[in-house]
Amino acid sequence: MTIKLNIFIFFNALVLLTSCNGQTTKQQVKTDNIVKGDTVKQLGNSIMVIYQDKKNTYWFGSWETGVYKYDGNELVNYTTKHGLLNNRIDEIKEDEFGNIYFASANATSSISKFNGNDFTTLKAVPSENWKLESTDMWFKYSYGNMRKVYRYDGITLFELQFPNPPNLSNPFDVYSIYKDRKGNIWFGTNPVGVCRYDGKSFKWITEEDVTEFRNEGANGVRSITEDKNGDFWFNTEFRYSVYDSTTLKSNKFHTRHKSIGGLDGKKDSNLDEYLSTVRDNANNLWFVTYRDGVWKYDGKNITHYAVQDNSKDITLFSIYKDNNGDLWLGTHENGAYKFNGITFEKFEK
Repeated sequence: MTIKLNIFIFFNALVLLTSCNGQTTKQQVKTDNIVKGDTVKQLGNSIMVIYQDKKNTYWFGSWETGVYKYDGNELVNYTTKHGLLNNRIDEIKEDEFGNIYFASANATSSISKFNGNDFTTLKAVPSENWKLESTDMWFKYSYGNMRKVYRYDGITLFELQFPNPPNLSNPFDVYSIYKDRKGNIWFGTNPVGVCRYDGKSFKWITEEDVTEFRNEGANGVRSITEDKNGDFWFNTEFRYSVYDSTTLKSNKFHTRHKSIGGLDGKKDSNLDEYLSTVRDNANNLWFVTYRDGVWKYDGKNITHYAVQDNSKDITLFSIYKDNNGDLWLGTHENGAYKFNGITFEKFEK
């Protein structure tokens, strides 16, 4: 009888403990720290970057008014008052778990992470831990000519400093980051060209070989992409064949090809550089200029798309391809634009 009573008491205690733990877990999930943001009717004027996450929610990063989330119905604005690290957003990325990351050139050594409920700040740790893992996330350090970049492995945000480029002692900023189809990471800089990191070594294509303006106040390499043939485009009308250990037959790392003249197809053109590019689902390349709209190159023909507000050309910043293959533009003063198949029209909620 005593044994049965003790067993009964033990199991009741176990059930009670499990119940208490369950309630605690629910209380932790049902947190009061969920950040709701401010519901707004329209985007801010200056939209630098656009991103669509795995849940098909759009994120619009602005120059000075934080980030906007659009789920197809509601437009919500998050700023520093909601926990965002900085109201200028230069990069938006997502990890394999659906967390969203926001980086700003004005907030050095830190990045904002949004887990769907609230924001936390990741502090960078100075390190020499250069690695290249498939799940790593890379972020720009484009402030102060410090030759640095961030690598996040899901646990630690590493602040890494580049080794000095061969024969190039200039300090530099990192303006763009691109992962190629082979998994290598490319870094576009100002003012020393582009660098490829394959997990073991660094290879450079110098500034003199990737910009028409050399060091005369050039924009730096703000854009890197591959075309359908695997050739690279670095901010200019040239394309580059890049060689690795399996194709290299000499010490030559790359070959530069004169591809389309200026973006307008003219031999002598002032359209030698662009700010952003993307390859669409039909393998066309789209180039965004600051003041002269968007240019499409299908490998043979060049098509120009003016982007205007009240018949006046507007200044552009970036181009983005979403999960459906639709093209978006970030602009300096006119919000976001979306391509409707014929022209770019302003996004209105």
